[in-house]
Amino acid sequence: MKHFFAGLAALLAVQSAAAQTLDRMQWFNEPEQWAVGDDGSLTMSVTPHSDYWRISHYGFTVDDAPFVYATYGGEFEAKVKVSGDYRTRFDQAGLMLRIDHENYIKAGVEYVDGKYNLSVVVTHRTSDWSVIALDEPVTCVWIKAVRRLDAVEIFYSFDDVNYVMMRNAWLQDNTPVMVGMMAACPDGEGFTARFEDFEVRHLPDARRTEWLRANAE
Repeated sequence: MKHFFAGLAALLAVQSAAAQTLDRMQWFNEPEQWAVGDDGSLTMSVTPHSDYWRISHYGFTVDDAPFVYATYGGEFEAKVKVSGDYRTRFDQAGLMLRIDHENYIKAGVEYVDGKYNLSVVVTHRTSDWSVIALDEPVTCVWIKAVRRLDAVEIFYSFDDVNYVMMRNAWLQDNTPVMVGMMAACPDGEGFTARFEDFEVRHLPDARRTEWLRANAE
């Protein structure tokens, strides 16, 4: 019985911590419907005809998709488990790191021409797009972003154990960053995206750590 109550207390503590994390976050382009589950997961009905993109290739700029975030300084590791009922070309969900409307990185799953892709868009005034096509649909994927100095490394995993890097991108250092969960539906009428186990972990400043190492007594 003691083990049961100890386990229950631990579960409630985890759920409470997850809920508090989401309670502290803010919406940018809040969708009409969203909910936080008992397990701390976030489910959103993605706004139709919404996206993040600037200028290049298509010639237009859009900045109107749902994004829930908290602001972090310094260096950190952010991670989330992502799933969705993707239906229409360019349906997408994942992590976003954003300084402002001209500087952001979004990474996750994107549905293109009937295929699931691991997708990263890096925007510094204009956007670029890189994809890794998957051979078959996936029920979920973990996306991780590690910010070190002026670089962000983006990783993916199918089991939250083995991570593979899919992008290394520049992002201005010593600048606060909005970090959170994003989904977009550029061509369709919306879909449901689900995010689980979102967390951001602070990393010691690399330059200061190196200075301390060099100046250790």
